[in-house]
Amino acid sequence: MPVRYDLAVGLDKGFKVTKNTPRPRKSRTRGTLYKRTKFARDLVRDIVGFAPYERRLMELLKISRDKRALKFAKARLGSHIRGKKKREEITQLLQKQRQKK
Repeated sequence: MPVRYDLAVGLDKGFKVTKNTPRPRKSRTRGTLYKRTKFARDLVRDIVGFAPYERRLMELLKISRDKRALKFAKARLGSHIRGKKKREEITQLLQKQRQKK
């Protein structure tokens, strides 16, 4: 943003003011992960565990069948993007498990 001057003419003429930064609209915050939601999901995951298809995904990823895992996740979840996201999530979980050992 250009520098404001105390001149009465030109593009940014007039009194120097700081611009208001409005809060983002509710419609723009979709997909943001909040602390409370993350806590609830983690709690459910700890209590319930993994779905059968997620366990199969883990097995496929353990034997380095990444492409097959993506195709499997895609078939179960309905879209390519959801499948990629789930594969990435399970991969991260497996890495964390390896680090704990």
